[in-house]
Amino acid sequence: MSTSARLPASRNPADRRVFVRTTLDLGDVLLHPWGREAAEPETMLDGLIAAAADPLIALWNPLATADRSDALVWLESRDGGWDRGASASFAVLTATDGALLGSVTLRWVDRADGLAMIGYWTLPAARGRGVATRATRAVTSWAFRMADARRIEIAHAVGNEASCRVAHRCGYLPEGTLRDSHRFGDGAYHDEHLHARLATDPDPTNPTGEPTVYGNPTTGQASDTSR
Repeated sequence: MSTSARLPASRNPADRRVFVRTTLDLGDVLLHPWGREAAEPETMLDGLIAAAADPLIALWNPLATADRSDALVWLESRDGGWDRGASASFAVLTATDGALLGSVTLRWVDRADGLAMIGYWTLPAARGRGVATRATRAVTSWAFRMADARRIEIAHAVGNEASCRVAHRCGYLPEGTLRDSHRFGDGAYHDEHLHARLATDPDPTNPTGEPTVYGNPTTGQASDTSR
C-alpha cells in the first residue's frame, strides 16, 4: 500500500500518533472504518451477530454482539476509539456488495512510545482465502506510514494456529511465549505467542520476491485486538 502523506512533524511524537478514519481499497476487498454508520444496511448488524455466534470467534475473539442492540453498542465503542485517535477498527468487506468478511483492529498500547497491538478475525466464508493476511498487512503498513507507529505486536493463544500463520505471513517475527497471558472465550487463561514488527523491518514479500502491493487509501474526515 503506497501513501504520499505523513502527519506533520511535531515536537512531541505522540501528537503525530493519531488514527484518522480511512478506507483502504485492496481491489476486491475494502477495509472500512467500523462505526455507527456501518449499521446501515442492517445486514452489517446481522453479520456481527453471526460473528459472535461462530465457535472459533467465540473462543479466540469473543464479541459482545449477540443481538442488534448489542451490536450497536459495539459499533459506538469503535466510533469512540476513532474519535480519540486511540484505536482503528476496520470492517473487512467485499468490494462488490459490501458483505462482511471479518475485522481488523489496531490500538495504541503506549502512544507516546509508538507501541501498538493488532488483532483480527474472519467469518467462515472468508477463511482459507488469504483475507486476514491481506487485511492485516494493509493496516500494518498504514499504521507505520500514516500514524507513525514504531512497533506493532500480535498476541494470540498458542492453540490458535490460524492466527499464528497470519502473523508469520504478515512479517511479524515470533518473540516468545507469554504464560497464562489472557483469558479467552472459554473462561480459561491461555499461553500466548508474541509476535512483533518494527517500522524499520522490511515489508513481507509475495512468492515472486516482490514487495506486496496493498492498494490505495481513501481518507474520510468524518470506524481482534479489543483488549
